[in-house]
Amino acid sequence: MNKTFLLLLAGLFSGGVALAAEPAQPRYNTVTLQAEAQREVQNDLLNATLYVEANDATPAGVANIVNKTVNEALRVAKEYKSVRVRSGNNQTYPVYSRGNQLQGWRGRGEIRIESRDFEAASVLIGKLQSGMQLANMGFSISRETRRAAEDELAVEAIAAFKARAEVLRKALGGRGYKLQNVNVSSGHNVPQPRFAMARAAPAAQEVVPLNMEGGVSVITVTANGAIEVLE
Repeated sequence: MNKTFLLLLAGLFSGGVALAAEPAQPRYNTVTLQAEAQREVQNDLLNATLYVEANDATPAGVANIVNKTVNEALRVAKEYKSVRVRSGNNQTYPVYSRGNQLQGWRGRGEIRIESRDFEAASVLIGKLQSGMQLANMGFSISRETRRAAEDELAVEAIAAFKARAEVLRKALGGRGYKLQNVNVSSGHNVPQPRFAMARAAPAAQEVVPLNMEGGVSVITVTANGAIEVLE
């Protein structure tokens, strides 16, 4: 074998050994800890779903009844500029007797409401319930409000993490500590408000608007990680 080639090969192996990463040094006095910041935030967003159901001998008959009601609801909703309204699920399906004989057709149509203006939404829902039923209604925090609260709470959570780290450092008699890692996460809990859902009124009678209280959601931001206490 060529002597020059052997020398080059030996140089590559020796270089590889020299460049190999040194094993990580073990860390002592490592402490994991967690801190959190929490706040109640006023719910500022309402979501509701209203629906209409109809029966007829034909699918076309069902569709006509449902579509007419939904279209009228969307027309009325346009008068409320602060309320966002859109069509929801729409379906038609056959109805059978116990003898598996086709009896007719049944259909359902929905509209969905979203608004930060609770008063306007309440009035609109009351009007629409003259021909539709309220399937569900709930309150939550808008994306903008939640993000602003989480940003503020993140600062508080980090401050609480540092304060707890200092307490643990003193308890262990260390001269200081080194931050190894920290993770920040957030979540929120929405207590469900309690109110009675009014059913559709007979004839064309409008439903009295419901007084709405959105309640609050609890936002929590957590900081957890590890520190190395220095001796």
